[in-house]
Amino acid sequence: TWRRGFTGPFDTSNVHRAGGNDKLMFFDYTGTKLVPNVAKGYEVSADGKVTTLTLRKAMKWSDGKPFTADDFVFWFEDIYSNKELTPTPLVSMTINGKPVKIEKGDELTVKFVSPDPYFVLPTVLAGILGLGHHSRFGRDLGGGYAPAHYLKQFFPKYASGGEAAVKKMVADAKFDSWALFLKNRNDSTRNPELPVLTPWVITSPITNPTMVLERNPYAMWVDNEGNQLPYIDKIQMTVGENLEVINLRAIAGEFDEQARHIDIGKLPVLLENQQKGNYTVRLDPSAQGTDVGLFCNQSFEKDPEIAKWLSNRDFRVALSQGIDRPQINETFVLGLGEIGSNAPGENTIYFPGPEFKTRHANLDVKASNDLLDKIGLSKKDGEGFRLRTDNGQRLRLELTTYVGFLPFVQIAEMIREQWKKIGIQADVLEQERGLATKRVQGNEHQILFETQWGTDNIFGHTPLFFPYQYDSPTGPLYGLWFASGGSQGKEPTGRVRELMDIYRKAAGQPDEERIKLGKQAVGISVDEAWIINVVANSPASQGVRVVKNNVGNVPERMWNSAVSDNPMIAHPETYFFR
Repeated sequence: TWRRGFTGPFDTSNVHRAGGNDKLMFFDYTGTKLVPNVAKGYEVSADGKVTTLTLRKAMKWSDGKPFTADDFVFWFEDIYSNKELTPTPLVSMTINGKPVKIEKGDELTVKFVSPDPYFVLPTVLAGILGLGHHSRFGRDLGGGYAPAHYLKQFFPKYASGGEAAVKKMVADAKFDSWALFLKNRNDSTRNPELPVLTPWVITSPITNPTMVLERNPYAMWVDNEGNQLPYIDKIQMTVGENLEVINLRAIAGEFDEQARHIDIGKLPVLLENQQKGNYTVRLDPSAQGTDVGLFCNQSFEKDPEIAKWLSNRDFRVALSQGIDRPQINETFVLGLGEIGSNAPGENTIYFPGPEFKTRHANLDVKASNDLLDKIGLSKKDGEGFRLRTDNGQRLRLELTTYVGFLPFVQIAEMIREQWKKIGIQADVLEQERGLATKRVQGNEHQILFETQWGTDNIFGHTPLFFPYQYDSPTGPLYGLWFASGGSQGKEPTGRVRELMDIYRKAAGQPDEERIKLGKQAVGISVDEAWIINVVANSPASQGVRVVKNNVGNVPERMWNSAVSDNPMIAHPETYFFR
């Protein structure tokens, strides 16, 4: 049994990262080369408009039923194309705002057909942009495929007894709508009956204090000698009342392999107790560009005065220049982070160039004050805080934080103190992560503390470096406009719109041109400071790894990224106990 810790029902990523490998494509350990996974192979047409996936012969769901192209067609026609279930298109299923279709070739052939060239689609399928049945997107019905033989019983079109029978199911299960009921039935973390393709099958759901996953008898993976994987029989996750409890259990040697929720601030104690706990600590620095960042909401509307300043580049630059990053790095990340902008690591594909490495990221209180005076915030109250230009009251910025992989709340409180030197009042609002996410989706936040996931591969993950979809913290209304092809949300202007156009164009280009345009897009984001980086490219976010000494096939260093879904990138189905 592989022992891990989790924080409760919202910690679904913990589950799919460790035991949920069911992506259609995958990356190799370097994060640069695509390799087959659920799909046996792929081919992109010369014009980039058709990506053909070849499935594996005789592959089965965890209940023994066949997995075929029909499961893709069912998802596309009955789930994805149903506006009640999917009101907003997945960006991964659009190109230039136009829809991508799924067609069946034969039982083992699936075609993704797009109106415009979509050369980057295989990379999208290897990432986490909404395709993968078990992943966090499967519970929102965005999996790309689904077990038709199981889910059809919940559709009025297929159910025995028709619409009346389905309505009774929804009512008996106490759901407010059919869509919410179906999402629950398609969520493997909450519905153990759901057939899956993953190496392990959930037998005790995430809503229990102990979550259990057991070996899938129909798992497709085998080792070089033909032995069926996974080697480990069971994964057992025990809930921790808070992060302190989880870290104390790690220090005591109660986890077999875990990086998620391990606090980098506990690193000295973890190292000190390695021998006693019979484990080894391994560090996996991230290259995503921002471990702790201030995401400024560009579509904020609730307070016009605050909205005016959040959308002002000089104002954001002044805020950035007022942050003492070395102090925060030493205090909270033991000096292991980089001081710089939100540019991804220098060795990543979309690093925009050395000139962007530290842009706007050096502490300069005088320059910050001068800039704030220049843009019209020169008036202050008796305590030295700057005044609003509309009513003369103190200008107050709200910093929304949640309990994350780093101490966001404490870091926000330190920044609040640092900003007093530039006359900015910051109010720290701490929320549970689910509530903070809903706040973002409702366009209610001003500045959110978050990690910039996936910028080491901007087409393999939801690209947080610009407003991309309805829950983008840099501008959810703009993101909704982008994701819906302009049919919903709010149309952006200026450099936000410029970056969106470049990103869309890049998705339809072959590798060389796409990488060039991608670097340009990332450069715009860095220059505009929509994300004010605080600490970058450290092991702090899911990169402090505790590994028991009797666990084999665990790499010394792991690609730590939202794209890699670590430890999934290391194929935990090959882990074993000596």
